[in-house]
Amino acid sequence: MMKKIVVIGGGTGNFVVLRGLKRYDLSLSAVVSMADDGGSTGILRDELGVLPPGDVRQCLVALSSSSLMRDLMNYRFDHGGLGGHSFGNLFLSSLEKLTGSFEKAIQEIGKILSIKGEVIPVTTHQVRLKMVLNNQTVLDGEREIYLSTLIDQGYRALFLEPHPQANHQAIMAIMEADWIVMAPGGWYTSMIPNFLVEGISQALKETRARVIHVVNLMNRRGQTTGFKVSDYHRDLVRIIGKDVFDYLLVNHQVPPKSLIEQYAEEGDLVINDMEEKRVVIAPLLGPIARREKDPLMKRNLIRHHSERVAREIVRIMHLPR
Repeated sequence: MMKKIVVIGGGTGNFVVLRGLKRYDLSLSAVVSMADDGGSTGILRDELGVLPPGDVRQCLVALSSSSLMRDLMNYRFDHGGLGGHSFGNLFLSSLEKLTGSFEKAIQEIGKILSIKGEVIPVTTHQVRLKMVLNNQTVLDGEREIYLSTLIDQGYRALFLEPHPQANHQAIMAIMEADWIVMAPGGWYTSMIPNFLVEGISQALKETRARVIHVVNLMNRRGQTTGFKVSDYHRDLVRIIGKDVFDYLLVNHQVPPKSLIEQYAEEGDLVINDMEEKRVVIAPLLGPIARREKDPLMKRNLIRHHSERVAREIVRIMHLPR
C-alpha cells in the first residue's frame, strides 16, 4: 500500500521537500501555514479579504507535473497595476472569490496543474501572526517578524490573532499519515505558526505516524543567532508539548568559505550538537540561489537540494524500526 506522507511548513520549505518527494510512489499531502502577509500575498489579503495564496501556490507548483503551468503560476508581473503580483496568487484569489471557498479554489487549481497529492491550509480562518518582544515591542505580522533583528534578545509571546481552529482536513491528514515531515524554512514565520493553530499540536501528539524534522541549514541573524540543532529541536518540543520526533535530518556539508562570508550579514551555519541515533547526517546542500530585491522575498544563498533531501527521507522510511 502506498505510504501516506504529510509535509508541514511554509511555502519555500514545503516546496523543497515536495518537489523531491513527488518523484517517489507516495501519497503526498502538504499542510501549509496561513500566516503569510508579505508582498503580493499581503496586498491581496488586505484589499480583497482573501486567505493568503503565496505559500499554497508554491506547494501547488512543487506538486505539478506540467512545467509550463508551473512557470505560469510563478510568473510575476514586473510593472503596471499588477506589478509585484504573481499570476498564481491572482488566480487562487480569483477562484476563492468565484467559488466562495479557498479550499475549493485549491482543489480546482490542483486539477488544472495535475498535481500529485493535495495541498491543505492549516486553518481556513483569517489570522495575523504577532510577537511580543521582551522590550515590550509588538511585531505585527509576518513581514515585521521576518525583518526583525531583535528576536534573539528574547520574546514573551508568539501567537495568531484571532486564535484559530485547525482545518479539519489538516487534522485528518496528520492522524491518517504514516510519516510526517516537518520542512525547513523561516522559523518564526513559516514553521512555528502551524503549531499555534489549535488542534495541530494535539494531533501530532496522538497520531501513530513517525515524524522527521528536516533541520534548517542556516540561522537567521537577529532571530536564531547561534542556534544549534538541539536549539531547534528544543523549541519544537516546547511548542508542541511533547517530543514527537523519530528522526532529525541534518546537513553535514560545509559551503565554500566565500559563500559563508557572503551570507554572514544574514546568518550563520547551523551546527549539529546532538549525538543520538535518531539524528541522520547527510549531504543536503543544493545550488546557490539568486537574491531578490524585496528582503521578504529574498531566497537564501545556501539552500537544501530537493532530490537529496527526498532521497534521505525515503531511505529513513525504509530503516528497520
